[in-house]
Amino acid sequence: MDTIASFFSFITTPVSWVIVQFHTVYGAIFGPDTGWAWGLSIVSLVVLIRICLIPLFVKQIKSTRNMQVLQPKMKAIQERYKNDKQRQSEEMMKLYKETGTNPLSSCLPILAQSPFFFALYHVLSSIASGKTIGVINQSLLDSARQAHIFGAPLAAKFTDSADKVASLDATQISVRVVTAIMIVLMSASQFYTQRQLMTKNVDLTVKTPYMQQQKMLMYIFPLIFMVMGINFPVGVLVYWLTTNVWTMGQQMYVINQNPTPGSKAQDQYLQRLLKGITTHNEVRSKRRRNIVSAIVAKGPDRNDNERKFINSLSKSGLVAQADGTVIKGEALPEGESHATKRQQPKRQPKSKRHTGGGQQPASKTSGTKPSTDADDAAAAAPKTSLQKNDEPKDSQPKQPPRKNGSGGARAKAGARKGQQRPKHPTKK
Repeated sequence: MDTIASFFSFITTPVSWVIVQFHTVYGAIFGPDTGWAWGLSIVSLVVLIRICLIPLFVKQIKSTRNMQVLQPKMKAIQERYKNDKQRQSEEMMKLYKETGTNPLSSCLPILAQSPFFFALYHVLSSIASGKTIGVINQSLLDSARQAHIFGAPLAAKFTDSADKVASLDATQISVRVVTAIMIVLMSASQFYTQRQLMTKNVDLTVKTPYMQQQKMLMYIFPLIFMVMGINFPVGVLVYWLTTNVWTMGQQMYVINQNPTPGSKAQDQYLQRLLKGITTHNEVRSKRRRNIVSAIVAKGPDRNDNERKFINSLSKSGLVAQADGTVIKGEALPEGESHATKRQQPKRQPKSKRHTGGGQQPASKTSGTKPSTDADDAAAAAPKTSLQKNDEPKDSQPKQPPRKNGSGGARAKAGARKGQQRPKHPTKK
């Protein structure tokens, strides 16, 4: 760890300068030699770094969602070119280029924090060794060595010996208790952050290997932090715990306000949006109008949550418009929507289908029976496609039944069709 921290020593001066500036402010409030002054300086360093990394965090969210959408296509490419690894890689790069997705974008915030993390570790290690570093001179070094957080010095570690902890004016038990509690909190916050992502902000309709990988990381990352945490000074544990808490809160905000389409979080968000719209009969913010407009523009490509939202609006007597606003419309009963349904023709009774819809030819004689309501209804019935002309079936000449011999004899080729003249009785 010392070798890695020395590799990032080029940034130790900026990090130490930022810590000293915050220490000057908090030292005037809590006292320069207190753990609150130095601890809050580290917390403020984390907040400053994370604010600067917000654009990278937004890019990470977009990249993660794009990767989730591309998982079925990536799986199809892998199955299609499973025997040609080079062609598989080329198709993958082509897919990333067409969709504008960078697989490494999801790691950008962690990679961007790494120099600051190892630089802070290098600064605290120097304080524990009694060496000046960056802009921290001897007077600041002595002040930092006297600072304790709940009885544990900033530069102390869980694995430090009793003699080394005693040189920092502390006991080994107090150091191990404080560091153990911070390690547990750090691992628990990491687990909750990953679990929140998997249970609420993942499209559950798409089962991909990406989801299995995320589930594995949900258990692996906390174990990694727990093992590595025993080698971190208390100040670094403060830094990493603050980072995890910030990430957890930032992710909760994103999940609640901009959830992944098709996820459980989107269903909960649309339910809150529906409640607000039905209460005021309008969409009251521009951002919400943009969301409603995007859902309307999807048309038949909406997911289950979005279709449920549109149907619920219809049942409340509201219709979503293309610009994101809503207008009052006819409230639909349960199970129906404003979508136009195809009407199937009513099936006619068997008796009417056989009689051509029950239509009778017009009689030219004066002795016809007067029409009744049943006759009028039968006359108004539409003709079926089986009837070719207006004549009733009874008026058509009946064809003689075909004789089936024992051998299944048929009419000879060239024989005259129609009714045959009977043979002379003498010719048998």
